[in-house]
Amino acid sequence: MNDRPAHPTWHDIPALDWRGGGLDCDACRHAALRHECGCEPGRACVQDAYARRIERFFQQHPALSNEHLEHPYFEVRAIAARRADLFRLPALVHDPDETVRLQVALRVPQRLLRAMVNDPHREVRIRVAQRLDVEQLAAMLHDADYQVRATVARRLPEALLPLLTADPDEGVRREVAQRVPMPALWRLVHDPSAEVRRHVARRLPPPLLETFVDDPDLLVRWEAAGRAQGPALLRFSHDVEADIRDRAARRAAEREAPHHG
Repeated sequence: MNDRPAHPTWHDIPALDWRGGGLDCDACRHAALRHECGCEPGRACVQDAYARRIERFFQQHPALSNEHLEHPYFEVRAIAARRADLFRLPALVHDPDETVRLQVALRVPQRLLRAMVNDPHREVRIRVAQRLDVEQLAAMLHDADYQVRATVARRLPEALLPLLTADPDEGVRREVAQRVPMPALWRLVHDPSAEVRRHVARRLPPPLLETFVDDPDLLVRWEAAGRAQGPALLRFSHDVEADIRDRAARRAAEREAPHHG
């Protein structure tokens, strides 16, 4: 029997089983482990409702993970899935709880990951989009959730990014504006979002920056004035805002410096 005193923080949360009842160590299938200091109620217990105690149990006994993939409590299945053998995970791809499927999406090989692109839960699909081979990401271009599409936009091959320049969500278009090559970048110069246009102003070829001379957003003009050249730079030097005029003056001085190529 383990007589080690309990850590003062172990019992901050009552030690109850996952159904809300008291723990019955004698009836537990792992009762022998307690006598070997392999588990401890209130600290490391696979029958506890508290996920951290379940996690401690599997940290000490990773080899038991496979045995708990069909446990009725979703937290046990999810935590066991972190250490279970990969060949046992296909059975959990359609687990009824998204917490379990989330763990599965972090580990399964690409063949099974492709089967999860239409998972009903957005957090699972976000994880899928983070891991899916870039060649397969086109399957998630039109996902219903904007965060999934934004994740896709961060990883999608540049050749396919133009397909997202008209996405209805500003956050997705912002991701696109930071990566999409010309000439598709030009599609975003009149984007309704000032933040998207700011990213465009940071990347648009300097000869085209004159398009932002009359932009209603001060920061868009500020970004453009810092990269402009030729007639556009002259027009920025007469902007109504002093900050823009100063920015244009500094840009002009840079271009006139002897070391400028």
